[in-house]
Amino acid sequence: MPLETVAVTGGNGQVGRAVLTHLRDHGYRTVNLSRGSRRESLADGYRRTDLLDAGEVYGSLASSDADGVVHLGMVPRPDAGPGHVTFESNVMSTYTVLEACQHLGIDRVAVASSMSVLGAGFDPDPVRLDYLPVDESHPVDPRDPYALGKHVLERTAEGIARRNDGPETVSTVRFPIAMDDEQMRDTLVDADRSLDAIRDAPFFHSARNTLFAYVHLDDLADLFRRCLEAEFEGYETFWAAAAETTVDPPTAELVDELYSGVETRGEISGHESLVDTSKATRTLGWEPTRSWRER
Repeated sequence: MPLETVAVTGGNGQVGRAVLTHLRDHGYRTVNLSRGSRRESLADGYRRTDLLDAGEVYGSLASSDADGVVHLGMVPRPDAGPGHVTFESNVMSTYTVLEACQHLGIDRVAVASSMSVLGAGFDPDPVRLDYLPVDESHPVDPRDPYALGKHVLERTAEGIARRNDGPETVSTVRFPIAMDDEQMRDTLVDADRSLDAIRDAPFFHSARNTLFAYVHLDDLADLFRRCLEAEFEGYETFWAAAAETTVDPPTAELVDELYSGVETRGEISGHESLVDTSKATRTLGWEPTRSWRER
């Protein structure tokens, strides 16, 4: 069945709007499935949908006539509410969406995971690293409710993809902070990105835990589209990140200063990212193209 219509859950959010824009620009009809009132004018259709309500999800996807789904509609961070609510949003919405896709014959699904599965981002303890750059084979170490939910949703997606009548292609995408051009200018281009300045910043712990990684929203949206168009069958997970770090020092210096004792695999040169996205390149032909240093 050709891919013509894509339902995007959480299309009201920042990533959702970027995905809707990107899909529209590539000729797809889109439908936004979100819990609240519509806050975008990009999608061709809109369905107010509680993603934890199986009946609403089935009804909205069926009426959308969707061929593929990008599932983004989750609680976006662990401090937005009680931990059990965050965990439930991440896990149960994914299960409900994927099972609805299975029974409705929607064969292409891409789901938002997070860099947090690494034990990074929101956890108060330092990230535990076996080697750098990290790739899809690196052990995960989730501890907070957000990270645990993202890890469980990955296993949920993998399990449903193994069902005999499950969706044909299911992907999960792990990514760090996503930025548009304005956010890159404010946060990176117009700021002091020296290591001394970063050390004194209140976000230093989080930035170190997430390996000073970021991704531009346009590149992230491009990866979600490529996941839907992928030729593989079954389940895969992919890392998404810009090709560079968010700081001025060369990456080798960064590793020596902040990740000493961690094994490095291959030669690290320039400002290259500590997140290896080569699997997405090999499997999907995706490469990050946006750089804050070129602004």
